[in-house]
Amino acid sequence: MIPPYSAPDFSQPAFASCPVAQTLPAPKDGVAPENFHGTSNHPEYVQIKKNEWVLVKENRMDTVIVIRNGEPFSVEARNLKEGDNVVVGRGEEGEFGVYIHTEGFVAQSQKAGEKFAFMTRGSRETPFSRSYDHLYELLRHEKEHGFITWVLGPAVAFDRDSRHAMASLIERGYCQGLLAGNALATHDMEAALFGTGLGRDIYTREVKPMGHYHHLDLLNKVRHLGSIQKAIPELGLDSGIICACEKTKTPYVLAGSIRDDGPLPEVIQTSSDAQDRMRDFARKSTCVITLATQLHTIAFGNMVPSYRVMKDGAIRPVYFYVVDMSEFSADKLANRGSAQSTAILTNVQDFMINLYNNL
Repeated sequence: MIPPYSAPDFSQPAFASCPVAQTLPAPKDGVAPENFHGTSNHPEYVQIKKNEWVLVKENRMDTVIVIRNGEPFSVEARNLKEGDNVVVGRGEEGEFGVYIHTEGFVAQSQKAGEKFAFMTRGSRETPFSRSYDHLYELLRHEKEHGFITWVLGPAVAFDRDSRHAMASLIERGYCQGLLAGNALATHDMEAALFGTGLGRDIYTREVKPMGHYHHLDLLNKVRHLGSIQKAIPELGLDSGIICACEKTKTPYVLAGSIRDDGPLPEVIQTSSDAQDRMRDFARKSTCVITLATQLHTIAFGNMVPSYRVMKDGAIRPVYFYVVDMSEFSADKLANRGSAQSTAILTNVQDFMINLYNNL
């Protein structure tokens, strides 16, 4: 199910002349020294001492590497402290003491391919049957052995069946963490209170009289009560995604945006604080599924490495699925560096029903 990892062979002659990685102190809080090494989302090894290459265990792209007590750590530049020992030198093949390993999970059979072939790039014409079957198998495995993070856009809550499907998957243990914005939680709770999403019945799509007030009324009621946790029993909410998270004590992060109404009390309105909380999930995730939320998808994709070092020291891939009707969303994430992501181009409501029926 989970492919084995092949580490680099540092005994090869090509590594013999590689120097020990050099560091310079951070000149002030939040500032890296000149010529700092910027990380990728691949496994990166740092030569701490001659012939001692150490893997950065919790990597992510666009950070710097700080050496602490002989260990390399991936640190956002804004979190640097004056005097931190930051790795410098911009190379990927060990020429400055850092080696980026891109083929750790690539089987030998995958390395050789046809020189010419059709349908090499995913599109709406791509057959996704194998992707679905692999995902069903993967989720059953990750439920017991991994950490599944969902990144949800509000479209999941606008349909009765997809909303029920997501809540059911949470209740059955297929979600260890949920990331979203104010809109997903607001409209999910609107559906629990009024049966609507943005004023439309989430099953019949009928526009309810003065329904455009529903999400505003919901926000006002929750803010008056002080928290989602207090509002659920007070308002008699007993269905949906957020209720399922509270019921199962599944952690979630709601990151704010400039356009938010309200927002709900739990929404983190400072972007750097929201990023730090999302990064906590990135460090744990072994499987990520993002649904119809371009900005959250790219944001979290940039935080998630392509691998994870488990407690027993085993190195395994992190699976990243992008589910959207638009090819643009999947392409944009890949263009931002998350080339290992798998796209399933479909309506997210149909996707959720497929998962529900097969799991």
